[in-house]
Amino acid sequence: MAKKIEFKFKAPNESPGYLLGQVTMLWQRKHKKVLDPLNLTQTQFVLLTALGWLSNENDNVTQVDIANQSNSDRMMVSKVLRTLEEKKFISRQGHETDTRAKVIKLTGEGAKVLQKALTAVENADIDFFSAIGNKLSSFNLTMVNLIEQNKDE
Repeated sequence: MAKKIEFKFKAPNESPGYLLGQVTMLWQRKHKKVLDPLNLTQTQFVLLTALGWLSNENDNVTQVDIANQSNSDRMMVSKVLRTLEEKKFISRQGHETDTRAKVIKLTGEGAKVLQKALTAVENADIDFFSAIGNKLSSFNLTMVNLIEQNKDE
């Protein structure tokens, strides 16, 4: 007979990692539902959002800037940006001073899609997190603390 498996937690609902995984899957499913009609994946949305955010402060946003802002792998960012360029949501141009870098810009179509996606995702988030009620600020602060504590690992 196989040895009985030992768990630190007595039940799945006592495991914060398990619960976080469940919440993440449900949240991503909700986002997929609102992003699919816009021809965007969650990852494409995240990178477009990073570009939109950075573009408000800087005219020369690079791939590296987008990777850093979104906390994403640089190679993955490169591949996804290529797809977004094929969809005509972004353009890539040579950088004025760094010959290795490309300046990434939203196209008119990309800006329209991003604005629609932001509205849809923000509304989906409001609905999804409404169960937290007036504890949302505390929940967000807890998530920020978790990010800060674990981001360099």
